[in-house]
Amino acid sequence: MARRLIPSFNRILVEKIIPPSKTNSGILLPEKTPKLNSGKVVAVGPGARDRDGKHIPVNLKEGDAVLLPEYGGTEVKLGDKEYHLYRDDDILGTLHD
Repeated sequence: MARRLIPSFNRILVEKIIPPSKTNSGILLPEKTPKLNSGKVVAVGPGARDRDGKHIPVNLKEGDAVLLPEYGGTEVKLGDKEYHLYRDDDILGTLHD
């Protein structure tokens, strides 16, 4: 990536995780497999401010696996990769192993 995008305020840059279309043994999976809307946090903005001017930090950090809403976000293309910008409030949750 030639340029690095730093999100503004409470926005988060996410790279969506694409489910594999083939298993390790080479079996092709049908396109009807349920798709989990998940992604990996690539960059996090500094946070927003409330009405009194107090800083509200973002709850996520780079590298977190997150659950994304089905619709929403702003698509951003940097180089040959596609990313999505979401607000901190739009993220549904974090995924843990």
